[in-house]
Amino acid sequence: MVLRAIIAGCGGYLPATRLSNDELAALKGLDTSDAWIRERTGIGYRHIAAADETASDMGAAAARQALERAGVDASEVDAVLVATSTPDSAFPATAARVQAKLGVTKGFAFDLAAACTGFIYGVGIADAFIRTGQARCVLVIGTEVYSRILDWTDRGTCVLFGDGAGAMLLRAGEGEGTTADRGVLSCHMHSDGRLGDILHIEGGAGSTGGTGLLRMAGKEVFRHAVTKLAAVVDEALAANGLGHEDVRWLVPHQANRRIIDAMGKKLHLPPDRVVVTVERHANTSAASVPLALAEACGDGRITAGDLVVMEAIGGGLTWGAAVARF
Repeated sequence: MVLRAIIAGCGGYLPATRLSNDELAALKGLDTSDAWIRERTGIGYRHIAAADETASDMGAAAARQALERAGVDASEVDAVLVATSTPDSAFPATAARVQAKLGVTKGFAFDLAAACTGFIYGVGIADAFIRTGQARCVLVIGTEVYSRILDWTDRGTCVLFGDGAGAMLLRAGEGEGTTADRGVLSCHMHSDGRLGDILHIEGGAGSTGGTGLLRMAGKEVFRHAVTKLAAVVDEALAANGLGHEDVRWLVPHQANRRIIDAMGKKLHLPPDRVVVTVERHANTSAASVPLALAEACGDGRITAGDLVVMEAIGGGLTWGAAVARF
């Protein structure tokens, strides 16, 4: 028998304020429309955090739902990993803030900075902790307040993103070491710092200047997204001796409907086996995959025994995929 990271529960949270494409188009100086945004991205709405709402507030809310669905008390959690590009502060870590808000008093907590791929990285790290016995109950959270780093005069970026949080609870379990086992089968993580400037935030706490706003070369990001995501998904399946036909669900990074559709076609999956939530909350970066998982698990689409592939690409450039059996 071998230790496996079993997915015990998923949760999500979206702020109360919802901003439609029509409302966004009404902003002064923003030349866009509902039709223009939907045609290019598939996005209809995005949620905006309240003035006093932080990444840790949203992350804690998503984590509470994951714990509730798993039937696990916060006292059992011994590690909290938070993927975010919009932390509450440089330090303490947003994960430590979440740890305190949940009432977790043991173990450790830290943040991950891998942009939109952060949640996939977090699952990979949590899986390694559990397999090596360093932790037995790990919360992996993606939480973002992108509304505070957007240039609201740039229609090429501000229409794409929204705020929200998603969480997954992983618990140690035992398996035979085969692909029939429940739990995370493998995670595959990549980065290429040479491509960092095609999607980045200008400036930061340790920089010499900058606006603090998100900048993106959209066409370049799109070009790399389709090729790199297809390659890493094939890598993940091959590592487990699996084929496209074995995949029950694809849960992709919710960045752009065109990219999502392209990935579904590359995996030869019909649209009804690809979880798509981008229309309702736009790109929530590190929160997008766990938000989609929370919805698909909550409404009963993903059930016990299903093989699920998760993938994402983000600034860095970072990209990755994880294969898990629920």
